Amino acid sequence: MSAALQGGGVSIVDCGIWIVDLDQSHRLFGEDGHFQIRDPKSGIQNSMIDPELLLQGYRLGVFPMAMEDGAIEWFSPDPRAILPLEDFHVPHVLRRLLRKKVFETKIDNCFADVIEACAARKDTWINREIIESYTRLHELGYAYSVEAWTCGKLAGGLYGVAIGGAFFGESMFHRVTDASKVALVALVEHLRARKFALLDTQWLTPHLEQFGGIEISRNLYLHLLRSAVELPRKFLAASPPAAAELRKGE
Repeated sequence: MSAALQGGGVSIVDCGIWIVDLDQSHRLFGEDGHFQIRDPKSGIQNSMIDPELLLQGYRLGVFPMAMEDGAIEWFSPDPRAILPLEDFHVPHVLRRLLRKKVFETKIDNCFADVIEACAARKDTWINREIIESYTRLHELGYAYSVEAWTCGKLAGGLYGVAIGGAFFGESMFHRVTDASKVALVALVEHLRARKFALLDTQWLTPHLEQFGGIEISRNLYLHLLRSAVELPRKFLAASPPAAAELRKGE
């Protein structure tokens, strides 16, 4: 077990902050719902966020984003956006497209290409440190990509993190119109089949709202999260060997 997780909490080492449990995690955040884990001027050079720290952050309801100056800040929005799996809505036009089977959906066929594509935009919170961190989570069996393909080429997709019965959506992209929407539908169908309980989308956008996305209070989110992460669910039937090694240290 790493020093960051000893004592049942997660240490945001560079700030000297300890998050003890879900009930206390929200108290660390200002009105804008975030705090900084590392100042790029501090001289501390990290190639990635420690996997155990990153996973514990999700369990506590926080997630990292890279700022323009390279600092990694952790966020806990209030309100928080989720996509209720039981009330997920597929717009009529998209439903017709799905029936035409224009796209083929795949899971984890090219995770690296998906996260790189998500980062390839003018305004992005996905820097090299974020890419390396989630690529490592993917190798450990916690981060996954859902992809839409057409004519043998990657057309769009999304990636996120799965812990217990909770899936934390991180980002999506498209190169072909509606490809990311098709990937989202495939994700929801997969989560339902696997009996997941929570799909976190962080913030609500018009894009997500058309699928039934809603905002809930941080307190309610933490309540749902506490139950979801304890469920004995697996995103895929088998996990990579590296995942077993990480769990031995938990």
